[in-house]
Amino acid sequence: MLEALIFDVDGTLAETEELHRRAFNDCFAAAGLGWSWDAARYCALLRTTGGKERLARFILDEGGDPASFDIAALHADKTLRYTDLMAHGAIAPRPGVAELIEAARRAGLKLAVATTTSRPNIEALSLALFDRPASRFFDVIAAGDEVAAKKPAPDVYRLALDRLGIGPGRAVAVEDSLNGLRSAQGAGIACIVAPGRYMGAEDLSAAELVVPDLSGVTLNRVAALLQPQAALR
Repeated sequence: MLEALIFDVDGTLAETEELHRRAFNDCFAAAGLGWSWDAARYCALLRTTGGKERLARFILDEGGDPASFDIAALHADKTLRYTDLMAHGAIAPRPGVAELIEAARRAGLKLAVATTTSRPNIEALSLALFDRPASRFFDVIAAGDEVAAKKPAPDVYRLALDRLGIGPGRAVAVEDSLNGLRSAQGAGIACIVAPGRYMGAEDLSAAELVVPDLSGVTLNRVAALLQPQAALR
């Protein structure tokens, strides 16, 4: 029996990655680093989950030593710039997101997020999309800085399930990437994937359902993804 939907955030609720890329570049310019990520480079860097981890990966790729940079401070500045862009920019939910969330609310399902991004980013996006803080819009929030290992590890989904108080066979995850798919399925959760703009060509064939977006994805279709034996867990 379906009891909850668990959403990824960036690229799933909305196409946010371009704002993240702009915020990183603004941060680099302010710090005088001379770095600039174009869309293709950022797409490749997204294979590494987590903003601080992504920065470290980039520095290594450039032949540098991440320990020589204050990555935490850079990322904190980037987060401030991202939330400012979010507050002043036009951003909308991806097609079908608002409708699926509303249908879930009417059906009495719980709503959760399981994401590698930080709490400030979650709050900024929730305010921009739904005009409500995430803590008042979602029943449960599980963020990347609350777990030992980020996606594709299953930790953040296991945390979401624990906070929801349900087993994996009673939830369906909604993701936009292969890392997210692996994370959800690693926690035993069936997963819908609607690939985001920056995800590139990934093999998503293991997903229970792959769609261009959530338009026309009904709760009945979501519930049908749960195997009878999984619903007993």
